[in-house]
Amino acid sequence: MEFHHRPVLLGECLEGLNIHPDGTYLDCTLGGAGHSAEIFRRLGAGGTLVGIDRDADAIAAATARMAKLGGAARFLPIHGNFHDAKALLAAAGVARLDGALADLGVSSYQLDARERGFSYHDDAPLDMRMDRAQPLDARAIVNEWSEDALTKILRDYGEEKWARQIARVVCDRRRRAPIERTSQLVDAIDAAIPKKFRARDGSHPARRTFQALRIAVNDELQPLEPALRDLTDMLAPGGRLCVIAFHSLEDRIVKNAFRDMADPCVCPKNLPVCVCGRKPTVRLVTRKPITASEAELGENPRARSATLRIVEKLLPPDAGERAAAGT
Repeated sequence: MEFHHRPVLLGECLEGLNIHPDGTYLDCTLGGAGHSAEIFRRLGAGGTLVGIDRDADAIAAATARMAKLGGAARFLPIHGNFHDAKALLAAAGVARLDGALADLGVSSYQLDARERGFSYHDDAPLDMRMDRAQPLDARAIVNEWSEDALTKILRDYGEEKWARQIARVVCDRRRRAPIERTSQLVDAIDAAIPKKFRARDGSHPARRTFQALRIAVNDELQPLEPALRDLTDMLAPGGRLCVIAFHSLEDRIVKNAFRDMADPCVCPKNLPVCVCGRKPTVRLVTRKPITASEAELGENPRARSATLRIVEKLLPPDAGERAAAGT
């Protein structure tokens, strides 16, 4: 299958990045280069685009696509996890960014490639790894983790109210035979949730469980908040960070991290002046998340749950004083 990526909230991201032709920009989640290709088209001869992805297929496909745009010399692909962006960019000799974009969703290719095991609609091996070189996959979690551990990830990462029942059925079935395929897991979930209590919004009963397993396999949430802080640290003053989230757990982390960086003061509200000394490092470009338009939803239903938040890096608090002193 060809690696493709239909970029979500594309116009909003491009506007939010406020791209300068000679700047250096980072696509934290390269995918099929849907966003990257449009960012690159807006760069001039002095501009550079860096792309990170943990999926080797994405790196290969994006590199080929960028070569067709004539961007081989000004495009730097990096195989890795954007949670490690600071170290990865330092190793590549990139010291400062003028903007960064992180699309936290699973790519269309990963969802549609049956053998990757991300979808509950197809029968496939239980995998769900974004980086297929890593040892942990969904099969290991489903077959080896305890009932309590399974319950916890389904509850915490999937917000699944039937977490205990699903975990119990899974553990009962795996004692008879390993659960190795997505269809087997879907059957177990179907048996665990009484039909009269199924979601009234028409969503698939396995959706939350598959989300939880994918998050656990790829360790998507725990490193996210420090990664956002690292990315803002690497921004030049005026540079912007755009983050697209696809479920409430991600969006809550992004919202809270951005809010804390924009208003870090911990002084009691009744104090007339701040005495804690904590100064904002960013300003909120979006106080409320941007969502997809009806026109985009008509073309790409997967954009329905997408939310975009943007911050802009501020000058260091003492920048004016240092400039005046000539330092």
